[in-house]
Amino acid sequence: MDQKRARAWAMYDWANSAFATTMIAAVLPVFYQTVAAADLEGAVATSYWAFSQTIAMILVAVLAPLLGAAADQGGRKGLFLLIAAIVGAVASALIGFTGRGDYVAVSVLFIIATLGFSGGNTFYDSMLRDIAPPDQRHALSARGYTYGYLGGGLLLLVHIVLIQGWASFGFTSQIQAMQIVFMTAGLWWLLFSIPLFRNVPLIEPKHTDSSQFSPKIGVLRTAKQSVKSVLRTLLHIKKYPELFKYLVAFWLFNDGISTIISMAAIYGAEIGIGATHLIAALLITQFVGVPFTFLFEKLPVKIGAKNALYLSLGFYVVIVIVGYFMNSPLHFYILAAMVGMVQGGSQSLARSIYSQLVPASKATEFFGFMSLSGKVSAALGPAVFGLTAAMTGTSRLAILSVLFFFLSGMWFLTKVDLPKGEREAIEDDDKSLPPDHNTPSGFTV
Repeated sequence: MDQKRARAWAMYDWANSAFATTMIAAVLPVFYQTVAAADLEGAVATSYWAFSQTIAMILVAVLAPLLGAAADQGGRKGLFLLIAAIVGAVASALIGFTGRGDYVAVSVLFIIATLGFSGGNTFYDSMLRDIAPPDQRHALSARGYTYGYLGGGLLLLVHIVLIQGWASFGFTSQIQAMQIVFMTAGLWWLLFSIPLFRNVPLIEPKHTDSSQFSPKIGVLRTAKQSVKSVLRTLLHIKKYPELFKYLVAFWLFNDGISTIISMAAIYGAEIGIGATHLIAALLITQFVGVPFTFLFEKLPVKIGAKNALYLSLGFYVVIVIVGYFMNSPLHFYILAAMVGMVQGGSQSLARSIYSQLVPASKATEFFGFMSLSGKVSAALGPAVFGLTAAMTGTSRLAILSVLFFFLSGMWFLTKVDLPKGEREAIEDDDKSLPPDHNTPSGFTV
C-alpha cells in the first residue's frame, strides 16, 4: 500500500469533518434556531431544520446511484469528489452571509452543502478499495475515522474560542463570530482536501479516453443501469434471509443514531441551553469518541459482536430518555459524553457485523446498497422528529419518537441468527468458485 496516498485519503476525513461537526452537529443548528429562524416559534424552527435534513438525505439517495455509476463508468471518482468538495465547501461558506430571518436561504444552502458532503463520500469511500489491499482496508478505514474525530474536534475547539471570545477577536457580535465560523469551515474543507487531489488522479489512467463516458448518451443509460442495479441487488439480498433481517434492523437503529446526531443541538437550543454550552458539549462528544471507539474494537472479543451492539443501542435508549428530562447545560454535557461513548462504536460494529454476513463475491455490490439504503432510511428520523414537534408544539415529545427506531431496530436484531448468516455467505462463495480455485481474487498488488 502506498502510504503517501493512504495518508492523503485519510486526510480528506479530517477535511470534511469540518462540515460534520460545525454544520451538522454543532454551530449551524444553533444559528438556525436562534438567528435564521428567530422570528419563528421554537418548535416550528426545529421542525423546519428537521425537514431540511430530510430533503437533503432524499436528494442524496436519489442522486448517489446515478453519480456513482457515472463516476465508475468514466473512471472519474477523483474528479467527481473534487466537484462535490468544492460545492459543499462553497455552500457552507456562503451561509456566513446569512442573518436573522434567512432560514429559507440557510436551508437551501445547507441542502446543497449536504449534497456535496454525503454525495462526495460516495466517491471517497469507494476509493478505499483502490488504495488499500483487503488485509489493510479495515485499518485504513479506522485511520480515516480517527483523523475525522481529531480534525473535526480541533476545528470545533477553535470555533468555540471564536464564538465565546467574539469581542476579544474584534467581532461586533456573537452572530458575526458564527458567520465567520461558517466561512472558516468551508475554507478548512477545501484546504485539507488538497493532499488527496494531489496524490489521487482525477481521471484514472485506464479511462483517459473521453469516449469512455459521453454525457449525451451516458447519463440516461447510466440512470437506467443504476435503477436496475439497485433492484437487482435488493433481489440478491433477499436470497440471504439473515442478511436481509439484519439490514432492516440496521435501517431502523441507524436512523435513530443519525437523528440524534443531526437534531441534538437544535433541540438543546429550543429548550434554552446557550450556544456556547451546546457547542462545547458536542466538542466533548468528539474527544470522548476517540478512546471509546477503540474500546469497542476489543469488546466483541469479550462478549460477542451482537451483544456489544445491543449494549450500545441500549445505551442510546437511556440517552433518549434522559434527553427528554434535560433542562440544564450540565445535563447536556453529560448526554454529550454518553453519546461519545457509543457513537463510533455502534457505527463500527454495525459495519463489521454486516461484513460478516456479506458473500465476498458480492461485497462491493452489497456495501454500495447498504450505503444507499442507509441514506434513504436516514431521511425518516428527522421527518418524524419534525412532524412530532410541529404537531405537539414541543420537541420534548419529538425526542421520545426516536425511541421507536432504537427499540424496533433492537427487536429486529433479535431475529438475526449471525452464525447462520455467516454460513449462508460462505456457502454462496463456495458455490461460485471454480473447482480449481485456491486463491482470493479481486485485488492485485
